[in-house]
Amino acid sequence: MKVAFVGKGGSGKTTLSALFARHLAASARTVVAVDADINQHLAVALGMSEDQAFLLPALGEHLTEIKDYLRGYNPLISSAAAMVKTTPAGRGSRLLRPAGDDPIHQRFARPAGAVTLLATGAFTEDDLGVACYHSKVGAVELYLNHLVDQSGEYVIVDMTAGADSFASGLFTRFDLTFIVAEPTRKGVSVYRQYRDYAAEHAVPLAVVGNKITGPDDVDFLRHHIGDDLLVCLEHSPYVRAQEQGHHAPLDRLEEANRAALDRLHSAVDARPQDWQHFQAQAAAFHLKNAAAWANESTGEDLAQQIDPGFVHGPAALQALSSS
Repeated sequence: MKVAFVGKGGSGKTTLSALFARHLAASARTVVAVDADINQHLAVALGMSEDQAFLLPALGEHLTEIKDYLRGYNPLISSAAAMVKTTPAGRGSRLLRPAGDDPIHQRFARPAGAVTLLATGAFTEDDLGVACYHSKVGAVELYLNHLVDQSGEYVIVDMTAGADSFASGLFTRFDLTFIVAEPTRKGVSVYRQYRDYAAEHAVPLAVVGNKITGPDDVDFLRHHIGDDLLVCLEHSPYVRAQEQGHHAPLDRLEEANRAALDRLHSAVDARPQDWQHFQAQAAAFHLKNAAAWANESTGEDLAQQIDPGFVHGPAALQALSSS
């Protein structure tokens, strides 16, 4: 299952991304965490030191290498240069498994406890004035477009803060999106913005209330959010200690907050995977980007990269293994 954590800056989405990834990994499951935030803090939240986090290889700095591998022998893609962030998989493309034995994970993934971590890389001084962060996040979109995740496999993506998450088709690549909302007017406002954008594209979402200090906070969120509010996490001394650099086993997290993580887990597992819809959305956003900028940028008609005969998901893996 592919899961996104979104929310306004400071809402706690990175902390919750890390807690949920660790919670899943504690059940001996395959868990990949992806830091797709312009502020790269997920590695430290997962327990890495600042020095270890600094040495993480950046997906966003190796787009050509990633594209060249993923396009494989797909006859509809002429070159890595003609491949853009929205290019969908097709027959001949190389497909990935979460934490699989492939050059992408071997080259860029690093262990963070029991979690496998990938990172887009930080926005650097060299990028200022000449690039946007979406050029780096495009590596994550391509990764998810070519990923086949099955039962017991999870990919948790910490998205960039605010409505900027909707600046590419990446927001459609998830089986479930968790909006992290504080019990404030601003938190509710950001939720409504996400809800309205997501509704246009049938993106499933649920709200996670965070930094709750009492029943009044829960009542506030229920009044303004209604049935989209899935669960609330209480203000956490465990999390505060972790943010101060004191990492402890997850079983020391407060009982109520561990129960909230269980609820998130159940909600994710209850979601069906619709590979046909997943591929149709990829094609729709690819056509949109092709018309808006990518055809002119590459000098090709990128609509021709869409393979109508390709069936994504486990069937595609089975076809590859039998070929």
